[in-house]
Amino acid sequence: MSAPSYRGLTWDHPRGYNALAAAAARAGDVLIAWEKQPLEGFESHPIADLCARYDLVVLDHPHVGEAVAGDCLMPVEDLFGADEIAAWRAAVAGPSLASYHYSGRHWALPLDAATQVMAYRRDTIARPPANWTELPDFAAQHKVALSLAGPHTILSFQSICGALGAGRAGDDFVDRAIAREAFALMAALTGDVTVRAQGLNPIAMLGAIERGEGIDLCPLIYGYVNYATRGVGFADAPAGPGGRIGSTLGGTGIAVSRRCEVTPALLDHLRWLMSDAVQRGFIPQHDGQPALRSAWQDAAVNAATGNFFADTLATVEAALLRPRHDGAIAFQTAASARLRAALLSGETADPVLDDIEALYRTHHPAGAET
Repeated sequence: MSAPSYRGLTWDHPRGYNALAAAAARAGDVLIAWEKQPLEGFESHPIADLCARYDLVVLDHPHVGEAVAGDCLMPVEDLFGADEIAAWRAAVAGPSLASYHYSGRHWALPLDAATQVMAYRRDTIARPPANWTELPDFAAQHKVALSLAGPHTILSFQSICGALGAGRAGDDFVDRAIAREAFALMAALTGDVTVRAQGLNPIAMLGAIERGEGIDLCPLIYGYVNYATRGVGFADAPAGPGGRIGSTLGGTGIAVSRRCEVTPALLDHLRWLMSDAVQRGFIPQHDGQPALRSAWQDAAVNAATGNFFADTLATVEAALLRPRHDGAIAFQTAASARLRAALLSGETADPVLDDIEALYRTHHPAGAET
């Protein structure tokens, strides 16, 4: 067996690794040697550093502004034709490809689609709440935890603001009146269960739900199909007024670094990963979470996964994008820490919201692309 032609970096979970590793080895010789980093590194490690060491990097869309500023990725337009890109744009679930479009070009192919959805224990909850107005009373009767670890506090806040009707406008992060409503909802749900779960990343929290370790429901958590046949139910994220779903897109894309010596074999491999047959077959059969809408609607894929995809597709289709400018990761980290500390200590809303807006202005210069 010959040495691998490329080095790739993905994240350390069966969903992030197994399908890629199996695909790279399917022809006998290993085309790509895939290595893994922890979820926290995937969420925050400087992208330029990774691109200096790897030919292919699995990333999420908040990194694209940083990557463009560092000139460390090849644009997808330099690798594939306009017709192929247009076909993928039409085929993916929600804004999965659009999330990697920045400064006029695309910077990754959306191999994996995900967003924040509701997760709950199937054996203790017959019907999860459908909207945010139900959740405070529901939490008085059940063990409800917010996802607050790492960047997830500010991501949940953005999603709740979206459900309540606010998007980012101009140079502000969010409308103040709606921000107060969202803060109040999060404060109402920061009870003992949330406090105990504050350090759990989504993988750890879903594991706790699966094992019955003190959590019955999380209203906003990134969906992982791998848990859908292990006692965890998934549903659309809670809705706001008028049935508006609020959720912030996750998922992952494969990006090609500037150090990579691109060959026709590599491009054909990436095309194969994005093909309809592979997205509906090979990827879900190897623990992956496909990006194409056809896979999310496929009856066989849903039958094998507890209906995970059909039960959450509406949320993916309506998902919001995170800020993607250079500085977005720094803002996400700092704002999440500030909001998490405020919720856990019982602070009032306005000083916290002032600080979040100040952090946004610090890390997002006025007039800069988002």
